Amino acid sequence: MRLRIEINPDIAALMQAEIAAGEKAVSSAMREAGTSLKSAWRGQITGAGLGTRLANSIRLASFPKSGESLNAAALVWSNAPVIVGAHDTGPLIRSKNGFWLAIPTPAAGKSTRGGRITPGEWERRTGLRLRFIYRRRGPSLLVAEGRLNSKGRAVASKSKTGRGMATVPIFLLVPQVKLRKRLDLARDAERAVDGVPGLIVANWVERKLGK
Repeated sequence: MRLRIEINPDIAALMQAEIAAGEKAVSSAMREAGTSLKSAWRGQITGAGLGTRLANSIRLASFPKSGESLNAAALVWSNAPVIVGAHDTGPLIRSKNGFWLAIPTPAAGKSTRGGRITPGEWERRTGLRLRFIYRRRGPSLLVAEGRLNSKGRAVASKSKTGRGMATVPIFLLVPQVKLRKRLDLARDAERAVDGVPGLIVANWVERKLGK
């Protein structure tokens, strides 16, 4: 007597199909998790009033870049890590040279290069000299003799009589500043990681049912 055993369906083909389904499920889950985290971080940044420019520094890359893999991964990062990291940790900031931090007042205006203007740039731009005023209580000051224009910025006075001239505070001088923590990036990252297993299962089941 000769016995013949035939396995139907083909186990090898079935296992290969299951592996392929798993690769697609894992890859899709990681792309979804990465996209969700990128969106959450950008939302935090704009919600904290830090602007869309800084929010758009958050980027996403998925691996592999093409095809699927059981080892798929997603990387979310910022192209401005120092600025984003500072608002995420709330560090204590001190002057590099051990003296003062110059905090511009609204009368100082903005830097032509973007961001905060420095005392040196302000003097070059306006042609005015800054004068140091020490205060025992509260921040010391850098002031200038000038006038305020319609935008509230200090400029040189063109009046020969001195009309409209005033001593205008241009910079506040402080030894250090504690930056307020405005972001909690770890919170959203933990949520994204915790949600990955559920995304993998959901994508796996969806693909199986789709067959």
